[in-house]
Amino acid sequence: MVSGAAEPESVARAVERLRLAEASLARRRQSDCGPSETARAAMRVVYDSADAGRRVTPTDIAASLGISTPTATTMLKRLHDGGLVAFERNPDDGRSKYVVPTDRNADVEGVDPLTLRVRDIARGLDDDTAAKLTILLDAIADAVDEECR
Repeated sequence: MVSGAAEPESVARAVERLRLAEASLARRRQSDCGPSETARAAMRVVYDSADAGRRVTPTDIAASLGISTPTATTMLKRLHDGGLVAFERNPDDGRSKYVVPTDRNADVEGVDPLTLRVRDIARGLDDDTAAKLTILLDAIADAVDEECR
């Protein structure tokens, strides 16, 4: 890790190292540990929706992730069997169900153990640095999301 380097080129190199590390982690997770990246993304949709007071269906999750509803349903069944999500009947549509987290605290340890480490690292930042990094990382996330659309 480079410390103290502040020029823009070093930031761009650090972001590229992060992207490569995340891609490598995603490949390892596909075969070695826990839920797939898509399942982790689905859990994030479920958690974020619950935090915002919104209910989501498997169809909502599929649309959010850009996958088919049958693929989402199969993945959500595995998450349900693993105790990470529960299904609640939609009172307005008997054919539909809502997906809810079973234990909101499972987010860090159960779904993505790396999150706890990242949060610990971020706690070491002063407020000004954290604000600037948040702006930078949000802009990078937007650029990644816009790629290949």
